[in-house]
Amino acid sequence: MGALKVGIIGQGRSGHDIHAKTLKGLPELFQIAAVSDHEESYRKRAEEEFGCDAYPDYKQLFERKDLDLIVNASPSHLHVPLTLECLENGFHVLCEKPLARTAEEVDTLIAASAKAGKLLTIFQQSRYSPAFQQIMDVVRSGVLGRIVQASISFNGFARRWDWQTLQANNGGNLLNTGPHPVDQALQLFGTETMPDVTCFMDRVNTFGDAEDYVKLIMHKKDHPLLDVEITSCDAYPTATYRIQAQYGGISGSGTKLNWKYFNPEQAPEQKLVRTPLKNPDGSPAYGSETLPWVEGAWELPESQKDMLSYVCRTFYGKLYAAIVNGEPLDVTPQHVKQQIAVIEECHRQNPLSRL
Repeated sequence: MGALKVGIIGQGRSGHDIHAKTLKGLPELFQIAAVSDHEESYRKRAEEEFGCDAYPDYKQLFERKDLDLIVNASPSHLHVPLTLECLENGFHVLCEKPLARTAEEVDTLIAASAKAGKLLTIFQQSRYSPAFQQIMDVVRSGVLGRIVQASISFNGFARRWDWQTLQANNGGNLLNTGPHPVDQALQLFGTETMPDVTCFMDRVNTFGDAEDYVKLIMHKKDHPLLDVEITSCDAYPTATYRIQAQYGGISGSGTKLNWKYFNPEQAPEQKLVRTPLKNPDGSPAYGSETLPWVEGAWELPESQKDMLSYVCRTFYGKLYAAIVNGEPLDVTPQHVKQQIAVIEECHRQNPLSRL
């Protein structure tokens, strides 16, 4: 099968700068056939840049029976109703994050996808972050033993005053940025079990009514504790990732990671001593040992330095394989339902007044 014909709803920062530019760079897989946007200048730009048709109303895309896929890059609060319309009109749909505001809304979309017999997936491209993939490779190898805690910090210092700072638009750090670290954290936690959630949110430097500080703890017996921060109030951000484990750990960023671990079979043999430790001369001692550390390091390859382009192209390559060859999706609506359920609980615990 040749290139799939795509329609894109929205030509703003996401629809144009991310989706359309990625699709244009994959001509063997996708062809941008049509876009919709209410702004005339955006439509003209798309016509000139992509050689596609452009419509002021997204419903006009439904008349295009030649489309294989519709990308929903509309504002966040329109993701559910527009995705539902796309599915009901018989199109495969890729929806931008956040998919929804509640788990119940996700169930509605899953049911519509099943009824239409069409694929539904969500643009969680950070699942393919090279650093995160490296972390998962180390974790899955088993050399770290049991994972005790995974900390993920998508932090920085910024003030914001656009539409994504408003609760009415499904804005705020948790819904804007949170789907990325929460998706990664739940991959470490396990997608078959709903974690217990403890969350603290605050408004600090935002000009809207949604939060710009999030501290999220997810936990469950026999699962690692997950510590996720998404804050715009951190003037000194440090490691993006920190993994604490039975035999060692991982620390680093999206471009550089270090890890170390010891093999318990090669470690000094120790037994519990119930009395105070002493040196050979009888003086008090503090228990210490030299562990046979094995150390590893990773740096982002030169070929992946444009990380956004890399993860977007990887996501779309996987999506093509799912539509054309029936290969299973990595990012499923069921995975995202778990994520949205976590986010929904965070909001329940932290009701904020509205403007």
